[in-house]
Amino acid sequence: MESENSFRLRKQALKPIETRKREEKEEGSKNNGQTTCEEEPLSPSSRLYHEHNFNVYVIAIMGCKTRIYPDVVKANLGHTLLRHPRFSSLQVEDEKNGEMRWVPTQVDLERHVIVPELDQNMDSPDKFIEDYVHDLSKTTIDKSQPLWDLHLLNLRTSQSESVGIFRIHHSLGDGTSLLSLLLACTRKTKDSRALPTIPIRKKPEKKNDRRGFQRFMLRFWFMLQVFWNTVVDVIMFLATALFLTDTPNPLKGLPGSESTPRRIVHRTVNLDDIKIVKNAMGTTINDVAFGMTQAGLSRYINRINGGQNKDGGATETNNIPKSIRLRSTLLVNIRPAPGIQALADMMEEDAEVKWGNWIGYVLLPFTIALRKNPLDYVRNAKAIIDRKKRSLEAIATFYIADIALKLFGIKAAGALSHKVVSRTTMCFSNMVGPLEEIGFYGHPMAFLATSSYGQPYALMINFQSYIDKMTIVLSVDEGTIPDPGQLCDDIVESLRLIKEAALTRGLA
Repeated sequence: MESENSFRLRKQALKPIETRKREEKEEGSKNNGQTTCEEEPLSPSSRLYHEHNFNVYVIAIMGCKTRIYPDVVKANLGHTLLRHPRFSSLQVEDEKNGEMRWVPTQVDLERHVIVPELDQNMDSPDKFIEDYVHDLSKTTIDKSQPLWDLHLLNLRTSQSESVGIFRIHHSLGDGTSLLSLLLACTRKTKDSRALPTIPIRKKPEKKNDRRGFQRFMLRFWFMLQVFWNTVVDVIMFLATALFLTDTPNPLKGLPGSESTPRRIVHRTVNLDDIKIVKNAMGTTINDVAFGMTQAGLSRYINRINGGQNKDGGATETNNIPKSIRLRSTLLVNIRPAPGIQALADMMEEDAEVKWGNWIGYVLLPFTIALRKNPLDYVRNAKAIIDRKKRSLEAIATFYIADIALKLFGIKAAGALSHKVVSRTTMCFSNMVGPLEEIGFYGHPMAFLATSSYGQPYALMINFQSYIDKMTIVLSVDEGTIPDPGQLCDDIVESLRLIKEAALTRGLA
């Protein structure tokens, strides 16, 4: 482990980001680097996350390769994260009209950065971190302060020397924007001035060898598919809001799941294994992640329904109901997420950046079945996702929710969101992380795991990439899923079987 003296020598390179305006710099130095802003009302989506049945917090677990030095973190927070107005503002309700507003305030970092004293000789530090996050999910942040905190745990685990846990209320922003903001506070370990590099999906080159009439017909057929898929998806969304619910299954939570504590577990796999399948089948990483999740959920449900050996291992006996409806709700921010560079510029130069939740809904069906060929899970996943790409479901459902808000108010909009989400089984997402090793205020990161709690379903699955690894994170209600580690292992095992099938058939 790195000594504190050697770390302090390196600490000199962790200079706060300087602003170009001298007057703002001098004023900010008096306020721990924080800047002031005008009061403004909360957006409807931010207010939605304050409804009693939709009080959601985002969790970001950062494993570090060195001991975390709280003084270094606090010194840099004041000149980076706190320069974002959402992280230095209270959410105050107007007593006259009930409107909630962002009100700037001075942040007491001693209150927001929690550093518990820990026993370094405890038997199971990994279990302790897991229990610590579980206990966090039982609590909320007092509204007398900005709705975020950071827990620094200097405890050696199987994957890291220390752990930092960010907890941020979802009203501060959508998951993608919040992750981008956190990454904007990091730098590459090989270049302390360089921001993280995030992979960008390259658009396929357009082929111009088709004649004009052929291009016209293809575009017409594409537009027809988009129109039809959007109509079908909107009908399914309205049906779900009114009456359509998923089939009872071992993963579907009971009413009131949003108020239960969450057990957050994670496993890390080699990203190259996923890329082997991706390249072999001509799909995307998201397709493979979705396919292996379908396979893992199928194995788990089959085991719960009796398909297991005496030692608890899964068998090939099919105990899955033939017709099972199991869907994931994706809450999609249709406003383009600000890039890392734009957020870094905002914190450095007070540049303006678009921020806020414009939430649309996407209902993603999962196929639960035992397949003889593991590659069929990925083929099926690709077909489902490709169809969703040819739909304007997220935009259409955003406007439906917006109309409900304007006509009936925030309570009705909250009830609509809760009904749609609670009538599905789970949430699934895939977040893209940095390509190179990064440091959080000079502390090299070993892994990154993101999740949330407070959502009205019993299971959330999130894939988070970082360098050459993919972390699979599950947030579960233990009353519904008592063995989340087994479910996580089933997803990991499914990737192994899919990869072996690709290699055996000579596709890779």
